[in-house]
Amino acid sequence: MTLTSRDRETLRRLAGEYMEAASLPVQREKMLLWKSHNRLDRKRPMLNIDQLPWNELEAADGAALLCTVEEPFFRDIERTLRRQLYQWRHFPADMVLEPYLSVPAAIYQSGYGLTRVEEVRRLVEGETASSHRYLNQIRELEDIEKIRDIHVTADAEESRRRLDAAAEAFGADIPLRLSRGLQFHLGVWDRLSEYMGVETCYIEMLDRPELIHAAMRRLTDSTLNGIREANALAVHADDVSVCHCSYIYTDELLPDFGAGKGSVSKNCWSFGLAQLFSSVSPAMFEEFELPYIAEMAEPFGMIYYGCCDRLDDRLDLVARIPHVKKVSCSPWSRREEFAEKLDKTLVMSNKPSPALLAVDSFDEAAVRADLRRTIECAERNGLALEMILKDVSTVRFDPRRLEAWSRIALEEAGA
Repeated sequence: MTLTSRDRETLRRLAGEYMEAASLPVQREKMLLWKSHNRLDRKRPMLNIDQLPWNELEAADGAALLCTVEEPFFRDIERTLRRQLYQWRHFPADMVLEPYLSVPAAIYQSGYGLTRVEEVRRLVEGETASSHRYLNQIRELEDIEKIRDIHVTADAEESRRRLDAAAEAFGADIPLRLSRGLQFHLGVWDRLSEYMGVETCYIEMLDRPELIHAAMRRLTDSTLNGIREANALAVHADDVSVCHCSYIYTDELLPDFGAGKGSVSKNCWSFGLAQLFSSVSPAMFEEFELPYIAEMAEPFGMIYYGCCDRLDDRLDLVARIPHVKKVSCSPWSRREEFAEKLDKTLVMSNKPSPALLAVDSFDEAAVRADLRRTIECAERNGLALEMILKDVSTVRFDPRRLEAWSRIALEEAGA
């Protein structure tokens, strides 16, 4: 991990700017607001922005965002610092900067043993958004054997080397913490759709349900093996502050910055989803998703469920997932129906449509009306509401749209 003097100067400057922002009193204020929100206190709707078209933002403001450090490990840290600082300065919403730099530990998980085979198409080469068509690799029951157990490994010596290198690079004035582990993704339908193809999954649920059940059984068992191995090594991410783009400070699991209760699954959040199930019935959700996600969710302390999947017609089933705490209300959900049906002990995690930032002419009034509609239906039904702007494929190379969204959302939330 050799750094030039220029690289070291860049890293120390960025780290100093980060710590200056992270030391502001507002960071603790926002952390406490998120904790109150996750307690269902309903002081106000909470806001976050994530999963952005950084290629467009870099094109618009390269001086702030383009990396210059050559060494790969520290280049990743530089990229994280630049993006966090850029978001903090331009469209923070309710983001929280923690008062230390995280150094990634050398912890690995093997995956399921299959690599997706796909055709990718983009309207404009170099853009982040693309379409994918996946080749079916699980045609018969014997193909299930291609799915391997997830295995987890931890290299303590390499982790220490990384921390020592970071201490040398950043100097004594920057507090560092070694990250504690993995956050498990329980949305195995995302993986199965990549291994079989989305259309194939739909057809086989009808024509050969036994094949789908066998594949889901194998993926679930593989995931559970990874969870067990991570427990044995104590490398679950109990100190991470975000799960599926939502801040997860809670009295029970993460009461303060980095203050996890121990790196085993019962002290951690995880998240699940079945995005292609927006196009199947609640009965098929109950048959093909619920039994498997229930098994995978059981070892964890709290669960965030859902992503782009529409859930308003099956919230009674989602409520049966063990330890579920937050439920996604996607842009395809009927939000009024969602708010009426969601259990009041759960957080309504709304996903405002990113399409409003992708249109030819950005309309602030439309953004405001969209946010206000969501806030009003949550208030009518006594729900704790968060609004997470994510999956933003394009802002038409105009970062000001994100700045406007953050400003309008904070105004509508009463911040």
